[in-house]
Amino acid sequence: MKYLHTMVRVTNLEQSLDFYCDKLGLKEIRRMENQAGRYTLVFLAAEETPDAQVELTYNWDPEEYTGGRNFGHLAFAVDDIYATCQRLMDKGVTINRPPRDGHMAFVRSPDNISIELLQKGGSLPPAEPWKSMPNTGVW
Repeated sequence: MKYLHTMVRVTNLEQSLDFYCDKLGLKEIRRMENQAGRYTLVFLAAEETPDAQVELTYNWDPEEYTGGRNFGHLAFAVDDIYATCQRLMDKGVTINRPPRDGHMAFVRSPDNISIELLQKGGSLPPAEPWKSMPNTGVW
């Protein structure tokens, strides 16, 4: 058995691609449009792990999606959690759970999918402004 991807439904494809690609740094691997089914699938992956993909499913007919506790989050290891969180903040992304411990942070996609960011290797030493930053919203 081989792991292929995790699918998340999105309500605005361009907004989601801006978040996952331009802000988070994933790359678009392939795209499929199905006229009869009225949907678009976009497969994304991190450069280091092209086989661990995220599938964005965009249904052309509007639907309302509600979050469920049965889906937790997507997780990505990063080289420098502080630099990654700063880059995301500079691009307008809210850091819902700051990396106070130098190891873990959470952000949310435009469709409220939780994204966990984990420091590669050991934790970085706690540093300001992160160690004093409160949580924002839910993660």
